[in-house]
Amino acid sequence: MIIGLTGGIATGKSTVSQIVRNQGIPIVDADIISREVVMPGKEAYEKIVSSFGAGILHEDETINRAQLGEIIFNDAEKRSVLNNIVHPAVRKEMRLQADSYLKSGESLVIMDIPLLFESKLTHMVNRTWLVYAKPEIQLERLMLRDDFTEQQALSRIQSQMPIDEKKKLADIVIENNGSLTELESRVLQLLNDTKNRP
Repeated sequence: MIIGLTGGIATGKSTVSQIVRNQGIPIVDADIISREVVMPGKEAYEKIVSSFGAGILHEDETINRAQLGEIIFNDAEKRSVLNNIVHPAVRKEMRLQADSYLKSGESLVIMDIPLLFESKLTHMVNRTWLVYAKPEIQLERLMLRDDFTEQQALSRIQSQMPIDEKKKLADIVIENNGSLTELESRVLQLLNDTKNRP
């Protein structure tokens, strides 16, 4: 069974990921993999350098993510070029890791994918779990966490698919409007139920 775990900014997805990891359940993390596939020597790295030139590299030959970000930020065509290199590489590596865990006897693997619905990756998983916080709680947490003004926090939240829209798409919604203890107890119960399903 492969579960796709997702959420919105400041909803608590990373916390849920950590709770799951603490139970010894393998996690395939899209963010970590997206950094790994662009390391020197990797196929995606070679394609990025040949598409964007050696000017985007640090002295140690690694990609200067900030500089690359500047290039694609205002250029939809270049952003599309980058996405067409990185996204397939990330998907391929995620599938390899998940298959490897399942072959080694794991019955449950979690794929932590921030943009699960936006990137239309639900075909890679059997079920989807969404970590949900009410929009006003999401806003409050983000301002607190990143020391943002209300306006800065709102613009980050509004750049994502609305959390209430994601809620309609998810198989399971993990409510995270209360304490960490409540969240942990919900996640452990859910893991228990999932393991005991036929």
